[in-house]
Amino acid sequence: MITKRIIPCLDVRDGRVVKGVNFEGLRDVNSPVALAEYYSGSGADELVFYDITASAEGRALFTDILRETASRVFIPLTVGGGINTLEDFDRVLKCGADKVSVNSGAIKNPALIGEAAKRYGDQCVVLSVDIKRVDGQFRVFARGGRENTGIEALEWIERGVDAGAGEVVVNSIDTDGVKGGFDLELLEAVCERVNVPVVASGGAGSIADFVTLFNSVPEVSAGLAASIFHFGEVKIAELKRELAKNNINVRL
Repeated sequence: MITKRIIPCLDVRDGRVVKGVNFEGLRDVNSPVALAEYYSGSGADELVFYDITASAEGRALFTDILRETASRVFIPLTVGGGINTLEDFDRVLKCGADKVSVNSGAIKNPALIGEAAKRYGDQCVVLSVDIKRVDGQFRVFARGGRENTGIEALEWIERGVDAGAGEVVVNSIDTDGVKGGFDLELLEAVCERVNVPVVASGGAGSIADFVTLFNSVPEVSAGLAASIFHFGEVKIAELKRELAKNNINVRL
């Protein structure tokens, strides 16, 4: 049985971890270095680090904080934000990232996925997709959830995986920060289309939401969350014990 992963997410703006609701109303949480170190020692399976305004501000992801964060972390680290070229992949990997997450950069240049997979391997390329329902359709949003691209999300994800993305992070804007549970309908639809690991993001409000996620959509590989971990509402060790009690395979 495949082990389910629990992944805290650090949304970083101006060198600080922030969190909002539906991608808006961001508030300051903590230092990414301190949080990363805490999660690395608290049972997290992986860590995601997003420079959430890099794409919107048209700049490269900052490397000094990333390098310091990577040096304190002893679990796999995925990094994204402002990844637009192979040079960006190279720079982030040299800072200590294990995987690189691409979102807006792939929308602007879909060939980037295949080029990166060819150079660094599929396992290194993570397609992160911000998705919102528009008139009953799943649509891809860019620039940190600010811009409706009009692209149909399920087709886009399938194309990305066919091009070489080795993992997909499904960010539901509809459920982000609301703490009402993961977007099970969306996740089920994605898992039906691809055969690479799918990471669920957006909506976790309790331990029960993770239990529901893995029981309802068993194809999902990992649950990603931010605020419930950052604000101490859910401790990762407690979450994993409860998942294990529910016969969900986790690394304890």
